[in-house]
Amino acid sequence: MQLVVGKIGRAHGIRGDVSVEVRTDEPELRLGPGAVLMTDPAGIGPLTVESGKVHSGRLLLRFAGVKDRTAAEALRGTFLIAEVDPDETPEDPDEYYDHQLIGLDVVLTDGTLIGELTEVVHLPYQDLLTVQRPDGTEVLIPFVEQIVPVIDLDEQRAVITPPPGLIDPADAVVVSSRDDADADAEAGAEESADSVDSGGSESSDDSTGGAA
Repeated sequence: MQLVVGKIGRAHGIRGDVSVEVRTDEPELRLGPGAVLMTDPAGIGPLTVESGKVHSGRLLLRFAGVKDRTAAEALRGTFLIAEVDPDETPEDPDEYYDHQLIGLDVVLTDGTLIGELTEVVHLPYQDLLTVQRPDGTEVLIPFVEQIVPVIDLDEQRAVITPPPGLIDPADAVVVSSRDDADADAEAGAEESADSVDSGGSESSDDSTGGAA
């Protein structure tokens, strides 16, 4: 089975390094030195990873035969594809390969169908699940345990507990800063009134004092 594990970005430096948008949970395995990757467009590959490092939060790779910035920049936009055994599973039982997730039904805890999981988006800070709704629209679901507590591969479904507004923006809870300010002003006015009623002085014999 062929899986997209990365996308080449812009060149970095003058020695052939390129930044890579990682699209796998196992970059050390799929994009490590010695890995041979097919490409899309196919005519650019295969590419063999010669070295790699993380710089400013980005993965930088250097491929065999790519020796300068010009050659590196020519790779920009190329998808990197790995050959993966379809029966292979991650060592961590709480991790999944993209191909295991794509096609799952996404439902609420009461069984309400939200849509079909069509893509896993790998970002530096977290992964997102792209869900296509029955009406053709898409929604992005953060792939975190609090929101996606259950992945049931046997039943081919992902159970989600989305916060208000994530699925339907109309359900979002909006807090107005103006309302907050009005509430604070009202509370302040009430406190001032109470102070006047008690004699108008903020000091008392119980005050510990102190210098400002």
